[in-house]
Amino acid sequence: MPRVAKVSELLRRVTLWSERILAISIMMGMAVFFYGSLTMMGTEDWSHVDSLYDLINRILLLVICLELIRTLLTHELEAVLELLAFVVARKTMKPDLTVIDILLCSISFVILLAARKFLSRKENQSEIAEDR
Repeated sequence: MPRVAKVSELLRRVTLWSERILAISIMMGMAVFFYGSLTMMGTEDWSHVDSLYDLINRILLLVICLELIRTLLTHELEAVLELLAFVVARKTMKPDLTVIDILLCSISFVILLAARKFLSRKENQSEIAEDR
């Protein structure tokens, strides 16, 4: 095996294991955040709307962490698009948004839906199979 191929294979393996270590680190941080969120939510005053916003914000942050882990491990385009969709959703949930922010979030979400429609391999393969 040529030297370049050996170096390339070594870099591929180092990258793969680095991504796995990062995914485990994110999972551990997410577990600590989840425990902290549970203890904090137990003491919240649920008569205020801000408590509900905080709960939704924390749940979306946990989902973003899960999607980031999935993206690191699978390298699928669909995982990246779903991660970005949850990031846009979390941004949209902020109570102090301007009209421009809401418009940009809506446009971003439409672009993500279009990208999923036209770039997703699974859907394109099933459409091709149906046409035959």
